[in-house]
Amino acid sequence: MNGATAPGQGRLQGLRVLNQGRRGFAALVAAYALLVAACLFTLLAAGDLSFGRNPWENLLKSLGDFARPSFLDVWFGPERLEYRSDDGTLLRVENRREVEANFLAALGRATWVTFQIATLGSLLAALLALPLGVLTARNLRAPRPLAWAAKGVLDVARAVHTLVFGLVLVGIVGLGPTAGILAIALHAMGTYGKLYAESIETLDMSAVEAVRATGATPTQVFFHAVWPSVLPQFVSNHLYVWEFNIRDSTILGLIGAGGLGLLISEAVSLFQWSRLATLLLVVIALVMAFDALSRRIRVALL
Repeated sequence: MNGATAPGQGRLQGLRVLNQGRRGFAALVAAYALLVAACLFTLLAAGDLSFGRNPWENLLKSLGDFARPSFLDVWFGPERLEYRSDDGTLLRVENRREVEANFLAALGRATWVTFQIATLGSLLAALLALPLGVLTARNLRAPRPLAWAAKGVLDVARAVHTLVFGLVLVGIVGLGPTAGILAIALHAMGTYGKLYAESIETLDMSAVEAVRATGATPTQVFFHAVWPSVLPQFVSNHLYVWEFNIRDSTILGLIGAGGLGLLISEAVSLFQWSRLATLLLVVIALVMAFDALSRRIRVALL
C-alpha cells in the first residue's frame, strides 16, 4: 500500500512545485507590468512623452535625406553647386564631387582610428581582467579578501559607462585616441573579468584537484589545469567583447577621443543626414565584417 501511494505522492509534490513556480513567475510578470505602468504614468504626468511638432513631416524629410547617402556625390554630385543668399547674391561655389571625395578620405582615416581604439583597448582590458577574473572564480578558492577586492573592481568597471571614463580621461591625458583606448579598456575590463570567472567556474574540477594534489603551486595549477581548458572560451569571449567595443568606440569621438564619433557629431550638429547615412553604413559594414571574421575564428576553435 505504501509502495502504491509513493508514486502518487511524488506526482502531487511535483505538481505543487510546478504550481509554486508558475505563481512565482506570474508575480514577477505582474511586478514588471506595474513597473512599466508606473514609468508610462509618470512620463505622461510630467508631459515628457511627446513626439514634438510635425513629427511625420520631419520623419519623411529625414528618411529622404537618409535614402541618398552622401558618398553617391563622388560620382553623381554637381560639379558646380552655387550657394546664394535670400536676395540672390552668390555666396560661394563648390564642386560636390571633390568635396565628398575629401570627406571619404577623412572617413577612411577616422575608421582606422576607431578600429585602433577598439583593438588596443580590448587587448589591454583582456590583460587587466585576467588576474581579476581568476581571483573572482569561486572554484579556485582564492583568499577571500583578494576575491572580494577583485569582484569590487570588476563591478565598478562594468557600472561606469565608457563615455564617462572617456570624459574623465580626456581631462587627464587630453584629446585623442589614447583617452579612447583607456576608456574602452577600463569599461571592458569588467565584462572580460566576469566572463573569465564564469568560464573558469564551469570547469570540471577533477583535473584541477589532480594537479593540485601533486603539490603544484597556484600558478602551476592555473597554467597546467585551468588555462588549457578555458583558452578556447577565453578567445571566443575576447572576440565577442572586441566586436562590441568596435561599436562602442564609434561614439567616443563625441567627447574628443578621435575616430568616427567626431564625424558623426559634426553630421548631427549640422543636420547633414546624407553624410550621417554614409557614416552609419561604414559602421554597419565594419561590424558585419568583423562579425563574419570572428565567427570563422570561433568555428575553427571548436
